[in-house]
Amino acid sequence: MTSTPHAHAGSRADASPAWTVAARPVDDPVSVMLLREYLVDVADRYYRLHEERDSTPEEIEQALAEMPSDDLAPPRGVFLLAHHEGELAGCAGVRLMDARTAELKRVYVRPAKRGLGGGAALLAAVEAAAVELGAGRIVLDTRLDLVEARGLYARHGYREVPAFTDGPYAEVWMAKELG
Repeated sequence: MTSTPHAHAGSRADASPAWTVAARPVDDPVSVMLLREYLVDVADRYYRLHEERDSTPEEIEQALAEMPSDDLAPPRGVFLLAHHEGELAGCAGVRLMDARTAELKRVYVRPAKRGLGGGAALLAAVEAAAVELGAGRIVLDTRLDLVEARGLYARHGYREVPAFTDGPYAEVWMAKELG
């Protein structure tokens, strides 16, 4: 898959100018690498909490196969990579669920870059991409143990809503009206 990169400047006042966010094909090797990092991060957190261990490479491969990210591509989705001062630092994706609703997926900031405004920059870019896709609302699901992510979403106007998915890792559902 290919797409023309679109720069999405952080439009929020708290998005640091040190951050740049741009579209990248979800199947690009750099995107695939960062999606794998994301999955290892959230899987390790899950397994440490529930089984007091890290994920295995086999579990990561299985999860990548069971939860593909290929819908984060045009014409109904976008995958974004974030750079902090020129260094690859994070990612996020968005896909249309219906004509009005987009879903936020795979938000990740590398641990060494957390706390520097990357989450805000990614959210601003994802929201702009969702609007470009025609969405007026963005939704997400997350886990209870991802406290930092839930805090980020709440600080940026996302509010808890009734469940709209039934995935095994969905424990909290949030939404935000766009524009």
